[in-house]
Amino acid sequence: MKTRTRFAPSPTGYMHIGNLRTALYEYLIARAAGGDFILRIEDTDQKRYVEGATDIIYKTLKRVGMNWDEGPDIGGNYGPYIQSERKPIYAEYAHKLVDLGGAHYCFCAHKEEDEDEENNATHAKLKDPCKNIPIEEARRRIAAGEPFVVRQNINKKGTSLFHDEVYGDIEIDYDELDEGVLLKSDGLPTYNFANVIDDHLMEITHVVRGNEYISSTPKYNLIYEAFGWTPPTYVHVPQVMKDAQHKLSKRNGDASFQDLVAKGYLPEAVLNYIALLGWNPGDEREIFSLQELEKIFSTKRLNKSPAIFDITKLTWMNGCYIRNLSPEAFHQLALPFYDDLPSTLDFKALSAAMQPRIEVLNQITTETAFLKKVPEYDLSLYENKKMKTDADIARTALQLVLPVLKNVKYWNNDDLFTILKENAVINNMKNGQILYPMRIALSGLETTPGGATELAVILGKDETVHRIEDALIKLNGG
Repeated sequence: MKTRTRFAPSPTGYMHIGNLRTALYEYLIARAAGGDFILRIEDTDQKRYVEGATDIIYKTLKRVGMNWDEGPDIGGNYGPYIQSERKPIYAEYAHKLVDLGGAHYCFCAHKEEDEDEENNATHAKLKDPCKNIPIEEARRRIAAGEPFVVRQNINKKGTSLFHDEVYGDIEIDYDELDEGVLLKSDGLPTYNFANVIDDHLMEITHVVRGNEYISSTPKYNLIYEAFGWTPPTYVHVPQVMKDAQHKLSKRNGDASFQDLVAKGYLPEAVLNYIALLGWNPGDEREIFSLQELEKIFSTKRLNKSPAIFDITKLTWMNGCYIRNLSPEAFHQLALPFYDDLPSTLDFKALSAAMQPRIEVLNQITTETAFLKKVPEYDLSLYENKKMKTDADIARTALQLVLPVLKNVKYWNNDDLFTILKENAVINNMKNGQILYPMRIALSGLETTPGGATELAVILGKDETVHRIEDALIKLNGG
């Protein structure tokens, strides 16, 4: 049987890191087996629906290279691929399930939240008098317009046994299960029911989801059993945690994929990192392209333990990706971060200086602030024991190089370095006694993206001369 997996997100906002990891594992399972990866939009919870969120899902998956074989935008043989468009299908199967004894009609007075799958446990654990209503009578009441829901029957006793690819064989007592709502009074299904129906009709073979759904799996299996269907292969993965006690959650304001990209993390680096949140390749290697992951991914190497989202580790990995970019690719990514800088700067030279220095693109903004204006600095910054400089030596060095720089014909790093080095020899000074004061004069900083001549190229001749003149005024007590 051909492997078919599905990513079935709810359009409730930005892409949560845990959701993207689920999509990645579903994608990799399909690609490793030469199967199909399906995108399905689960929009039946209209209270949480966010306008534009479906487009975010499309853009996110495309941005990281996870192209789907079937979905709402490209179609397929198993559509519709948006749950709200499948409403008649769920109603049909809900009524069939009642006929098969797997569910019953419930007319009890419900608060709105009682029809929410996350909040109906209290009613479901009570003895539901509606279970004793004959089907014929129930359907007469429905035909008369009486509001109802379809609620699952949990008639079995003893223990449910099922297999999971990560956790092995799992046993759960049927007494622990609640008879939750499958079809709400508005005719829309709850998550539990819609997934079972859609997964069967779309011939999904593998289902990846968080391990918080393990306890609900026997309820899904009872529905499969009632219809005489074969359940999919279950792959429950550990949760992504922000620390040992707290789950990473967009509801708590934790970073989404979009947040990370906006801060300057590369999509490829984020995807690489989240692949390792709950899975390991079996060796020490950590940097993988999506194409490499497709070849080596196996559910056998998924972990049972929760994965801690370590922003420091992601930042390190992102730095590796930045340094591996071609100079032109990095330059194109850096350009938006130069918007507030003077247009006279040599931006390609700036990118060349920044690429080996930063780990996240938004660091560019902080690292380049001095290019707009030299910050206030103390003259003690010119003191450097290693370079054997102080304010007096700096004054002498800058007075010597200023006329030389004004007469430089070819303003590039190699020529500038050669000319300043020759100037140091002529004046019986060390290279550092020329270059260090010049770098301080141009930046006002102890550490900079590049040396004195690199900064001079970035700033351009006029601005370089202007800043050295200003530095001399400062050194002369002006």
